[in-house]
Amino acid sequence: MSHIVNDVLPQAACDVFEALASRRAVRAFLPTPVERGTVERILELAGRAPSGSNIQQWKVWVVAGETKRRLSAKIMAAHEADDPEYAEEYDYYPRQWSEPYLTRRRALGKALYGLVGVAKGDVAAAKRQQGRNYIFFGAPVGMFITIDRQLPVGSWFDSGTFLHSILLAARGFGLHTCPQQAFTKYNRLIRAELGIPDSEMIACGLALGHIDPDAPENRLVSEREPVSSFATFLWE
Repeated sequence: MSHIVNDVLPQAACDVFEALASRRAVRAFLPTPVERGTVERILELAGRAPSGSNIQQWKVWVVAGETKRRLSAKIMAAHEADDPEYAEEYDYYPRQWSEPYLTRRRALGKALYGLVGVAKGDVAAAKRQQGRNYIFFGAPVGMFITIDRQLPVGSWFDSGTFLHSILLAARGFGLHTCPQQAFTKYNRLIRAELGIPDSEMIACGLALGHIDPDAPENRLVSEREPVSSFATFLWE
């Protein structure tokens, strides 16, 4: 059992406020290695995330080195071949988009594709950019978060708090991340390659490493709605 609350924590690269403000989806990483001990420490900290009745339903599969390279090569081959046998197991996005979500999605896509030089209607270039997901955007460490299939929606909510805890803990070590739902399309391939049992559903992938400060896509800063647009205060 973890006793991290009693341990001496390492000096963080940033405080929690800065971690929240600086966390973003990085889409280009440096090849600089990340030590396994650092990854274990990040996961140990994230393991303090809340879960209903403390069931701690999340599992993590970490890949690096040759295992990551081999997995990425197989997924890229399926992606480039448009292999129809692969499909996502759950709906992440709505089947029918509505406002204001459609406008927000289009704005982000336009901004990202503009930075990486993908012209509107250039299907081949868009496919190449999407394929960068499957090499973890060049990050040295990849992860897959899984959840027991028998667990209901509340456990998915808790797994989200665990995922976000990983993202914030990584910032504390001066690292960046990118949560990647794109991997779920190739869940059967990933499960077979890594030995993930059928009882576990792959919720998402995750890239972890050092940001490439010179990559144009890392200049993307997504807009956020002001508090007044999403919060209702019944303050008496």
